[in-house]
Amino acid sequence: MAFAVGRCLQILPCSNFSSSSAFLGKNSGKSWVTYLPGREGYGRHYSRAVVQAQQRPTWLPGLDPPPYLDGSLAGDFGFDPLGLGEDPASLKWYVQAELVHARFAMAGVAGILVTDLFRVTGIINLPVWYEAGATKFSFASTRTLFIVQLLLMGFVETKRYMDFTNPGSQAKDGAFFGMEAALEGLEPGYPGGPLLNPLGLAKDIKNAHEWKLKEIKNGRLAMVAILGFFVQAQVTHVGPIDNLLYHLSDPWHRTIIQTLAGSG
Repeated sequence: MAFAVGRCLQILPCSNFSSSSAFLGKNSGKSWVTYLPGREGYGRHYSRAVVQAQQRPTWLPGLDPPPYLDGSLAGDFGFDPLGLGEDPASLKWYVQAELVHARFAMAGVAGILVTDLFRVTGIINLPVWYEAGATKFSFASTRTLFIVQLLLMGFVETKRYMDFTNPGSQAKDGAFFGMEAALEGLEPGYPGGPLLNPLGLAKDIKNAHEWKLKEIKNGRLAMVAILGFFVQAQVTHVGPIDNLLYHLSDPWHRTIIQTLAGSG
C-alpha cells in the first residue's frame, strides 16, 4: 500500500535491492527515486521514496508560465499576462527596458529618501523632491540645465541602444572617447570596468545569475516604491520622511486608510 508524506513524497514498498544500493538516488525523468533501507527484521526489503521535482516558482502559485518564459532569464517568474514577450526580439528588448527602468528607480528612491532626510533634519536647506525641478540655480538657468541634461542623457542612451542592437560595437577602440577600457562592457545592459564595477562583482557575467536576480528584484521593489512616492506626494503634498514621521506619531490612527479617506 502506498501512502503520501507531505506534498511531494510518496513511499512505495519494493524488494530485491541490495544493500549497496541503499541511499542511492536515481533520476527518473521528472522525479528523483531514492532507495532507503527497510525497517529492521524486514530482511532484504527496502522502501523506495519517490520525490517529485517541484515546479519552478511563479508569480502566482500553481500557474503554468507561458512556454517562451522558460526560467532562463533573471527574475523570470512567468509574469506576462499581456503576452508581450511572445516575440523573441520584443522579449529581449523588454528585458533591457525593465533593467534600465529598475536602475533609474533604485537611484530615484535613494535620492528622494536621502535628500528628504537632509531636508527634514535641517542638515541642508533643500526643496521637497517633487519641487526640485522648479528650483532656480544661480550658476545656470533652468533652460540651460535642461538642454545639457538632454544632450548628456541622449548621448548615453544612444550609445546604449547601439550596443544593444550591435553587441560589442561600443567596446571597440575610439567608440567611447578612449574610455572603452574604463567601462569594459560585459554584455548588453551590463557594463563593467573600474567606473561601473569598481568592486569587481560578477566579472563572469554569463554565470552571474544570482547577482542578476538580486538586482532585478531590488529594481522591481524600487519601481513599486517610486510609484508609491508619486501617489503619496499627490495625496499628502509632503515628502516620504514627513509621511513616515506622521504615521509613527500615532500608528493606530494615522495610516494609509485614514489618509486616503481624509483626502477624499
